[in-house]
Amino acid sequence: MTTIALLGTGLLGAAMIENLLQKGVAVRAWNRSRDKLAPLTGKGAVAAANPAECVRGASRVHLVLAEDAAVDDVIAQMRPGLGRDVPVVDHSTNAPAKVKARFATLRAQGVRYVPAPVFMSPQNAREASGLMLLAGPKADADALVPELSAMTGKVWHVGERPDLAAVHKLAGNSVFFAMAAAMSDVLAIGKGCDVGPEQMLALFDVFKPGSALPYLGQRVQRATDAPASFELSMARKDARLMTEAAGPVPTLVLPAVVAAMDRAIARGQGHADYAVFVRS
Repeated sequence: MTTIALLGTGLLGAAMIENLLQKGVAVRAWNRSRDKLAPLTGKGAVAAANPAECVRGASRVHLVLAEDAAVDDVIAQMRPGLGRDVPVVDHSTNAPAKVKARFATLRAQGVRYVPAPVFMSPQNAREASGLMLLAGPKADADALVPELSAMTGKVWHVGERPDLAAVHKLAGNSVFFAMAAAMSDVLAIGKGCDVGPEQMLALFDVFKPGSALPYLGQRVQRATDAPASFELSMARKDARLMTEAAGPVPTLVLPAVVAAMDRAIARGQGHADYAVFVRS
């Protein structure tokens, strides 16, 4: 039977193992903190004593680790047990420059390292939903996508540039963080106007700003060139109304937006498209 090795059994890694076990896949697991392996062995995973033992005889290796230092350390430890041409699929969120260097070094040494960060919660991993990014040679993508598809809702081969998936992962997370902060401001406006959180959030059952992200990205890119459909001076007025509506309730995003808008207006860009404020 084919054995899959997975190293790093935090919330995401453990959920990936549960999904594989539910599909009848044999899984060997390793984690630095041994106590996290017990629930998985109870479900059928085999616990390995060390990284080399974990990957020995495996047909595919998955890494779900905290960051670059842990990735480098675990790869070094598992190398004695790693079979030739066995793909090492790294789902960790890493620094693009380090991914690029790691890819070049390991590939030169004959290790089939494949950067594959994910946009998946533990629940996504259990359900095999979400998005997995894959960077590197097209031949690897062609070979691996059918197998990796069983672990996620979609696998996207971003291209052959090895650090591109890591770049996209950081960009995607930056949007999540910004949106979380923006939602905090939404609730602050509601609190300042004596509207409860549930009523404020009901807006997004009918108003879906997420679908506008591609358009907004293009608008930001062309902000200094495109004709204005919403002038910055009018947007600044709306930002003032937002701040006044929140009143004494602290906001996270609005102060920075207002300051950037004011700088752009001071440069004489009040009649430009509102998105020009991001260029300040």
